[in-house]
Amino acid sequence: MRTNLTRLAAALTGLLLAGCSGAEPPRAAAAPVVPAPVPAPVVPALAENPSMPPPEPTPSAYNPLNAEEARVLLRKGTERPGIGEYTDLEAAGTYICRQCNAELYRSEDKFHSGCGWPSFDDEIAGAVERHDDSTLGMQRIEIVCANCKGHLGHVFHGEGFTAKDTRHCVNSISMRFVPKHEPVPPKIVLRSR
Repeated sequence: MRTNLTRLAAALTGLLLAGCSGAEPPRAAAAPVVPAPVPAPVVPALAENPSMPPPEPTPSAYNPLNAEEARVLLRKGTERPGIGEYTDLEAAGTYICRQCNAELYRSEDKFHSGCGWPSFDDEIAGAVERHDDSTLGMQRIEIVCANCKGHLGHVFHGEGFTAKDTRHCVNSISMRFVPKHEPVPPKIVLRSR
C-alpha cells in the first residue's frame, strides 16, 4: 500500500513539473490489478431435486419498457395525438403488444380515422379485453392486452367509420409492428399464480 502511494506521489509531482516546463512527466510502473474473489451464487440445481418446479417468472420477464411506454401501458396513460409511429403506417403486417409480444391487430383491420392514433375495426380473436372506464368524467370502454393486461387505449362503437362500426383507438407506444414477411417474436406468458 505504501509503495503504491509513493508511486502515485511521484507521478503527480512529475505531472506538475511537466505542466510548468513542457517536458513529459516520468511514468510510474503500473501496479497489477487483482480483482477481489466473487463467491459463486448458491442456486438449487433442478437436477438434484427434479420435483422442484422452475422458478416463477416475474413481471421483469416481459420486454423492458422505457418511462413513456410504462406510463401508457402500466399506468393507463395516453400518448399525444398525431405523434405515434404507427398512426399513418400502411404496411402489411401484425401489431403486437410492446410488453409481451402477444399478437393484437392485423394491418387489414387498420384504417385512417383522423383521430390522431392508430385505428382498427377488429382485433385478433381473444387478444383484447374490455373494461368499463369512467375516468375523466366520461363513460368509455378501455382495451387491454388479454395476455399481460397492458393498457392499449379505448374502443368506440357507432361512429360509422367502417362497415364493422367499431374503432379501436390504440396508442402506438403500446404496440410494435412486425412486417408481413418477418417472424413474430414468441409471446411472453407468465405462469398464473
